[in-house]
Amino acid sequence: MTEIDENHLIAERRLKLAKLRERGNPFPNDFRRNALAGELLATYGTRSAESLEADAVAVKVAGRMLAKRVMGKVSFVKVDDVSGAIQIFLQQQTIGEVYDDFKSWDVGDVVGAEGILFRTKTGELSVRVSRLYLLTKSLRPLPDKWHGIADTELRYRRRYVDLIMNEQSRQVFKTRSRIVRYIRDYLDTQGFLEVETPMLQTIPGGAAARPFKTHHNALNMDMYLRIAPELYLKRLTVGGFERVYEINRNFRNEGLSTQHNPEFTMLELYQAYADYQDIMQIVERLFQGIADTITGSRQVPYQGLLFDMEQSFARLSIEEIIIASNPDLDPMSLRDLAYLRRFCDALKIPFKAHDGAGKLQIEIFEKTGEHTLVQPTFAYAYPAEVSPLARRNDKDPFITDRFEFFVGGREFANGFSELNDAEDQAQRFREQAERKTSGDEEAMYYDADYVRALEYGMPPAGGLGVGIDRLVMLFTNSPSIRDVLLFPHMRPEA
Repeated sequence: MTEIDENHLIAERRLKLAKLRERGNPFPNDFRRNALAGELLATYGTRSAESLEADAVAVKVAGRMLAKRVMGKVSFVKVDDVSGAIQIFLQQQTIGEVYDDFKSWDVGDVVGAEGILFRTKTGELSVRVSRLYLLTKSLRPLPDKWHGIADTELRYRRRYVDLIMNEQSRQVFKTRSRIVRYIRDYLDTQGFLEVETPMLQTIPGGAAARPFKTHHNALNMDMYLRIAPELYLKRLTVGGFERVYEINRNFRNEGLSTQHNPEFTMLELYQAYADYQDIMQIVERLFQGIADTITGSRQVPYQGLLFDMEQSFARLSIEEIIIASNPDLDPMSLRDLAYLRRFCDALKIPFKAHDGAGKLQIEIFEKTGEHTLVQPTFAYAYPAEVSPLARRNDKDPFITDRFEFFVGGREFANGFSELNDAEDQAQRFREQAERKTSGDEEAMYYDADYVRALEYGMPPAGGLGVGIDRLVMLFTNSPSIRDVLLFPHMRPEA
């Protein structure tokens, strides 16, 4: 439909609305339905025509008119509600003058109907209407019902239209809700307490990311949208809440891609008297439980691949993955800074002068190793240099007791044994502050209050962060993060 055609149809509908206004309020709010389409189909879908006629089931339905077929003095209409669509059958002799009004109503209008359930000659469960109401006049025409919104970008910009036309989109977001509900139910049964922490923070912490900056007028101070709730949740662990979690929005002033959006939903949890291996068990149980609940199988399809979640997930160290992905690399030189710089040069991996061996290892891993982790895999033993909040390994202080969880070459979770040594944490914050001074915009700030909290004593603990959006992508077989966000961020329309 061209813009000229659409404008013409809108003008016609505005004229109809003007005439309706002359007769009273064209947007009434006194109709109350008592049945949903999906419930009626589930309850009466297999009942015979004779049985329906004998019972004379009276119903009130309401929803958007998605199809309209006028055949003289009778008409068939598809009415769509949150649960699905049901057909209503109109006869001029039954509903009287309203029938003439109805003929000028448009697809997209919201209607209410009272009547008796019956089965048409073609066998379709329908409502034989005795009273019909126009509840909302639609001013803009819907896309062609067979093609919906062909422009993917327009689908994201006008999600409300996409949801009207596209049942698959609606199912994605219903599934998203089921996934979040499952996570909450699982954690609640494990004794975790759901909490809320500040989204406006004076010091953004808990991740290596560039924050959004704002200003509080009354306090006359700069503030930041949070990049992670981590440091506040761990303050609560200090305070005696031994199992806490939060599912909420984070904000990072970074690029957009099929996997990244400036605001996104995260699950973060912390468990006292646990380590990173205990947290791995939580991840495994969560993913397997979601697979069972959402897909009914632990063989999870995604974009032409099949991920096996039946078996215990693989566990490989970062150095093992680097060695397996780079057969020409000298395993004995994995921590030799000069060697790693030459290796990065050969791979055309850029790095900064202050980057140490741990940072270069991760750069090599991200370029050569991540994509090889197709089946569910825990990559663990991350270098301490890139893990400023994780506990160092007791036997090898170069690494931390940290993991990231990968499926299909994508990271879905990040967890570790928490650093609860206040003096070690203070030193790592100082190192991060030096990186920030040197131009690293993703380096962390020094958070003196968090160090003070640790000085009161935090129990040994394990922590976890899971990206909900990517999780939903996986279990709804969605290729882009925009497919699982109701309102993804996009450039303004030209």
